[in-house]
Amino acid sequence: MTHDDGDHPRPPAPDPAPRVLCDTGSLTPPDDETAGALWRLAEPGRQLDANVVLLPPARRVAPHTEPDLDVLLLIVAGEGTLISTRGTQTLGTGSVAWLPHGSTRGLVAGEAGMSYLTVHRRRPGMQIRPARP
Repeated sequence: MTHDDGDHPRPPAPDPAPRVLCDTGSLTPPDDETAGALWRLAEPGRQLDANVVLLPPARRVAPHTEPDLDVLLLIVAGEGTLISTRGTQTLGTGSVAWLPHGSTRGLVAGEAGMSYLTVHRRRPGMQIRPARP
């Protein structure tokens, strides 16, 4: 048995096993084509977060800056545009984009909409911190 630096016993790690979690081809959007997550990685003890997100036709994710996390983006259906401070790039089914931390990025779905998988390091839990001066 191992001990953490507080000398409290830790339970043994479970035996991890690879497994299929989702078939993105079988995900069905809601009838009203609401934007949002169609699937989320929810495995306990994970180090990653992942989502399959639907962006209906002509809908957008406004440009924003992610200060802490690199994000990998895989287009699983449809097409659209990646917007950055360096211009725009076309995305189609199978496109893989790296969105480095600190970059400003936005998305616009094409005429048929766009579904995409995002993968990034899991965010740490909420922490109570002193107020900034």
